[in-house]
Formats: sequence, C-alpha cells, structure tokens
Amino acid sequence: MQNIQSMKQSVQKGFTLIELMIVVAIIGILAALAIPAYQDYTIKSRVSEGASLSGAYKTAVELYWSENGTVAGISTTTLGLTSPSAQYVSAVDINTTDYGIEVTLKISNSLGDASGDCFTYEPSRATGSNITWGIAVGCTGGSAVPTKYLPKT
Repeated sequence: MQNIQSMKQSVQKGFTLIELMIVVAIIGILAALAIPAYQDYTIKSRVSEGASLSGAYKTAVELYWSENGTVAGISTTTLGLTSPSAQYVSAVDINTTDYGIEVTLKISNSLGDASGDCFTYEPSRATGSNITWGIAVGCTGGSAVPTKYLPKT
C-alpha cells in the first residue's frame, strides 16, 4: 500500500517535453514578430535626431518672418546658423527656393533603409497667423526617407 502512495506522489514533478516544445514555439513566434518592429522603432528614433536639430532653424525662420514679414532671401548664412554635427545627421540646411528646412542623414548601417536619405520641414502661414510646419518626403538632391521613419510635425 505504501508503494502505491509513493508512486502517486512522484508521478508529476516537471514539464513534459511537449509542453516545453510548445512554449519554445510560442516564444519563437513572438520574437519573429517583435524583432522587425523593434528595428523600425530604433531607426525612427535615430531619424528623429534630425527633428530635434532642426528646432533652432525653425525658430530662426519664425523670428525672421515675424520681424520682416517675409522669408525671401533667408539662408543659413543670413540667419547666422551653422550645420550641426551629430551622430546620424550629416546636414541641416535651408532651401533657398522654397525656404524649407532640409535634414540629410548620414550613410550608416544603423539607419537601415533611411541611410543617406533626407526629409524637409516646409513652412506655411495663413494670413494673420503664425508659421506652421509640415513635413515633406525628400529634398533637393537626395532620396526620401521612408514615410514610416519620418518624425511627427
């Protein structure tokens, strides 16, 4: 009688091989879905470095516009700006044709599909209001950053 009781107590002491295989399969599926999303997220955060660097340019253009009523004739030189040096951004410049702020990314494997691409902040102003900034894909002389990596305006 004692032998049967000890067998009942020691029957289930761990996971079966099938249970472990199911858990490993579920973890593999979750990893297959999460890794591409994480890579896109990290590239987007690197591209957003250009958005933060363009803040000084936006402020300078808005100030010039409020003082002069126009953006005609502005450039990085007239505003006293120099292109910043950054880890993922190679240049920030003002397009003298449409006065947009162009952000060009460096060529880097860590930027994935956005490597060497660019995007533009375009100013617009309704009568009697402040400048609002829109984001445009691409810029003069460069290929466009994929839209999934563009920062918010």
